[in-house]
Amino acid sequence: MKTASMNKSYRTDFCRVFLVDELPEPLTRASAHLQIFDNYIPNTRLRIRRVRSPENKEWTVTLQQRFPVTADEPGIWKAADIFLNEAEYAQLKIFEGEEIRKNRYFHEFDGRTVEFDLYLGELWGLCMARIEFASAEEMNSFEPKSFMKFEVTGNEFFFGGSLVDKTMRDVEAAVAALGDATEPDVISRLED
Repeated sequence: MKTASMNKSYRTDFCRVFLVDELPEPLTRASAHLQIFDNYIPNTRLRIRRVRSPENKEWTVTLQQRFPVTADEPGIWKAADIFLNEAEYAQLKIFEGEEIRKNRYFHEFDGRTVEFDLYLGELWGLCMARIEFASAEEMNSFEPKSFMKFEVTGNEFFFGGSLVDKTMRDVEAAVAALGDATEPDVISRLED
């Protein structure tokens, strides 16, 4: 297998991820959003992502592969998407297992779109903000907004595949284990 040709099938994503207390104004839970259902295929880097738009009731289904480039470069990922039709999804449904459900909201701050994920089910109360960038330089120079309480970009615990079997209690323990690196009241806000 030629590595050079394989690399052409992946895009490079540059992103940073932050824990946030809640949706910042002017967003509310009733704001326009997408419903995301992520099923991680065990022992792989693959997930089946189903996205539903509540406004028009349309579904998009993809088979995705995402992985960090290296542990030394948090925030730089290789990613590939294959869009599935109904027949293809029907064949792959057998791989569905533990699922993460979340609502994704979008808002622009200072000319940059921020994606906010509010987790549902066992992870109710977890809210993360994700920002994509055009380059590593742009990503590294970004100054977090005041509502971005703690950066978890390179923290594997907060990767989707790791969260799939976690509860909010696990999240609270992970934040507590970070110790002095967090604000003292982040844990109590996550418990609300």
